[in-house]
Amino acid sequence: MRELVALRCNPAQAEQRALQLAQALEQGDWVQLLPPVGTSGLIPRALLPDGPGVVVASGGTSGGQQHCLQPCSHLDLSASATGQWLQQQGYDLQQCMLLNPLPLHHVSGLMPWWRSRCWRIGHAWLQPGLLRDPDALEQLCGSLPGWGEQPVLMSLVPTQLQRLLTHNAGVRVLKACAVIWVGGAVLSPGLMKAARAEGLRLAPCYGATETAAMVTALAPEDFLAGATGCGSPLEDVELQLTQAGALQVRTARLALARWLGEGLEDVRDQQGWWTSGDAGCLITESNRVCLSIAGRLDGAIHSGGETVFPEQLEARLQVAAVGLPVEAVLLLAVEDREWGQRLVALVRPAAGANGEDLIKQLRHLCADWPPADRPMHWRLCPMLAPMANGKWQRGYWQQWLRLLEAESTEF
Repeated sequence: MRELVALRCNPAQAEQRALQLAQALEQGDWVQLLPPVGTSGLIPRALLPDGPGVVVASGGTSGGQQHCLQPCSHLDLSASATGQWLQQQGYDLQQCMLLNPLPLHHVSGLMPWWRSRCWRIGHAWLQPGLLRDPDALEQLCGSLPGWGEQPVLMSLVPTQLQRLLTHNAGVRVLKACAVIWVGGAVLSPGLMKAARAEGLRLAPCYGATETAAMVTALAPEDFLAGATGCGSPLEDVELQLTQAGALQVRTARLALARWLGEGLEDVRDQQGWWTSGDAGCLITESNRVCLSIAGRLDGAIHSGGETVFPEQLEARLQVAAVGLPVEAVLLLAVEDREWGQRLVALVRPAAGANGEDLIKQLRHLCADWPPADRPMHWRLCPMLAPMANGKWQRGYWQQWLRLLEAESTEF
């Protein structure tokens, strides 16, 4: 009989939870990975196909969460494709070790652990607090068996990379890594420049829960040589774009189905393609297809006849604001009678910074931007932060902004 095991994934108990996950899968069960706090509906047991497999949440970037059913066989295919990519970069899998600072209930944290099982190599969970304490992180890494002798592989989101780059001990840990996969969000030009200046072997990549994680990756040598984008598709992946510019992926490891709270839905169309919500660009260079992501299609706005991608403007603003006491910036759309839509900027200042002065400085940086790109209003938001996987829960912050705007118009 098909069973569903609900596993609450507390980062402080990552190793214990991963062991419980392995035991449930060995028994042939499905395991629904839940966040450490909060409520989440469980998929009805009667809907489950033959196991074993995992149910992983996806779709949080635009507010409409869904759950993907990924059988273990698909996770194996993903690990195999990533292993082939590493071998193409000249690495012997058996000589590598994996560091994992990402949460188990996201596919980005699940897959490093899964790869270590498939490749039979060392894997170490890094508690989230360690990335805020690079000295402690460096001390822990130095105590790991094989540190300094084996190629180290690590997956990060841009916010984690940014945090480590601001601390000498963090930079030393990053320099010790042979490959640093960076996904979850587009890397800003400023962050890429800083990483190249330190000689960091970044491998910007693209993947999703629906694709069992990584489907493209940029080789570290190409990154250091100045290449941008998310690299080329892995061996088991095909890419194409819709007429609207949405990236489509076809691979044998697409999720079996997705559950949005009622029945199961196929993630594929009749030709086997999964359509993402990302606007992509595919360029062929030296007989290789290279992917770059412009931004979320559902996040694009139309302002004064112009199509604007807020993520691109956020990255541009982060570059311009280097040296200013700003921790996070998020650009959201509001309806405007004249323009159709206009941008509003949410800003989280660094601790101790004067928020009003910071906003004046940011306004000045954008003063010469085209009107459609320039935020109409700026709002201080001390709690502003992306999710643990580096993505913005834009639907949540859009609702936060609506409530703020409603309160400000009450008399």
